[in-house]
Formats: sequence, structure tokens, C-alpha cells
Amino acid sequence: MKNKGIFVIQKHHATQVHFDFRLEFQGVLKSWAIPKGLSKQTKDKRLGIQTVDHVLEYGSFEGEIPQGQYGAGKVKIWDKGEYINIRCDDTGKLVSLRRCFEEGHLEIWLEGSRYHGGYAIIRLKEAQWLFIKMRDDKL
Repeated sequence: MKNKGIFVIQKHHATQVHFDFRLEFQGVLKSWAIPKGLSKQTKDKRLGIQTVDHVLEYGSFEGEIPQGQYGAGKVKIWDKGEYINIRCDDTGKLVSLRRCFEEGHLEIWLEGSRYHGGYAIIRLKEAQWLFIKMRDDKL
């Protein structure tokens, strides 16, 4: 199973400005709306709401979604790059991304132009996930 892929963060000027965080997984972009965006500070935790999966091609979209359509407003790519799954089990063996999504607990390393380093993504309930900047010196 592939343990890396692309990530994209799009700044979305919809009803309220927010950031759409997307991870490539099994041929789609898993997506979350994060009102304040990812934090670069380890003390901050950010709530993200999982949205519908998007096709991979949507990761390069910038432009205007017309009024009357879902997500109407301006979309701009804020950051993009690659991510690597870094979550290991108690024995030190890498946990598959599939299992991470099933369990609702991801630990990833981002390599983008604005964001890089470790992030934990933990499902709280249903579509609510918590995004936590990890201490890079401990990884």
C-alpha cells in the first residue's frame, strides 16, 4: 500500500473564508474544511470538517466557482507538495494509510512551500477531525 502522496491547501473565499486541506488517498483527494487553516505552532489545535472526496484534478484548481453552485467563491492554491505517512505502531512498523483512515488517526510529514513538518490528524466524531502540529524535533 502506498504511504505517500500529494497534498494541497486551497484558500477558499466562500460564505466564510476557510482553507480546504486535501490529501491524495486511493485515487481521490480526501478533503477537510479548516476555518483557520493549519497551524505552524505545536500549541495550537485546529478543527477540520471532512467534506466530500474530490477528483485528483481538483488539486490544481484555482479560479471562481459561480454563484448558485456548491462552494461558490474564489479558490486559490495556498500550498501544495508531497506528504508521507509517518505513523508507526508499538513495534515501530509503519501503519498503512488505509488503516490510519479507518482508525481515524493519521500522522503525516508535509513537504510544501509554506507548510512542512509533522502533523497529527485525529477523528473526533463523524466528520470532525483535529489537526495538530507535531514537534518536529521529536520525530
